[in-house]
Amino acid sequence: MIVSQAERTFQKVNILLMTLISLSMILPIVHVIAQSLSGSAAINTGKVGLWPVDLTFGNYKLLLADPSIWYAFKNSIIITVCGTLINLAATASLAYPLSRQEYDGRKPILILILITLIFHAPLIPNYLLIKQLGLLNSLWALMLPTAISAFNLFVMRSFFMNLPSELFDSAKIDGCGEFRLIRHIVLPLSKPAMATMGIIYAVANWNAYSAAVYYIDKRTLIPLQVRLREIIITDNYGQSDVTSELMAQLSPEGIKMAVIVFATLPIMLVYPFLQKHFIQGMLVGSIKS
Repeated sequence: MIVSQAERTFQKVNILLMTLISLSMILPIVHVIAQSLSGSAAINTGKVGLWPVDLTFGNYKLLLADPSIWYAFKNSIIITVCGTLINLAATASLAYPLSRQEYDGRKPILILILITLIFHAPLIPNYLLIKQLGLLNSLWALMLPTAISAFNLFVMRSFFMNLPSELFDSAKIDGCGEFRLIRHIVLPLSKPAMATMGIIYAVANWNAYSAAVYYIDKRTLIPLQVRLREIIITDNYGQSDVTSELMAQLSPEGIKMAVIVFATLPIMLVYPFLQKHFIQGMLVGSIKS
């Protein structure tokens, strides 16, 4: 295959552009990590670049010595894991019948879902609904009301529509029922789509903040993002045995950088394992609407 000079030039420019964009995203993260591991004097004098200066783990030691951090971390783990499972089950359960031509009433339901994608209910009606359902001051308030995202529903529906109808017809001829068909054929073939939706939902659940502020008053139920915002905005580092010893040696800016790393690291660790399925799912789900 002969590649023209224009194509080679385009590839070089494309690689250069993608490299610059990647660096613009990676370098700020590296700088944040470097500051979280640097000493107070180096941070205050602006000597920290992309490598830690006066290496110290005091910022993380102070952060992790706060018991409220671990309560909030546990709540965020519960919200992310349980919430994502609820999201995937609810979204797939609705997307599958909406993708099959033989099911009646699909179009009116799709129109109603599209309306929710364009128009959102105001805060006060949402709060009153959560209150009437008895979900205030419970983690369910952060998971059940957002069980289905309209955008993610349409993406998953597109994926289901791309599955060959001949496969379903053959399974039904062999006596396969609807639930068995979903369990043994649809779900195994839907791993890319499920992984894609899982990442999107997991990130949203992990970053849950506004709903927690609106619906949760108990300190023992706040998620990690609410607790970390308190640290960043109010410099409230909690109570621990090491607080008084370390505060004189640490910079508030370094502690805030450690907070950012602590909040971002779990999702960053999970993403590489699902990256292949994520890319494949987004490509396949975008072919057909």
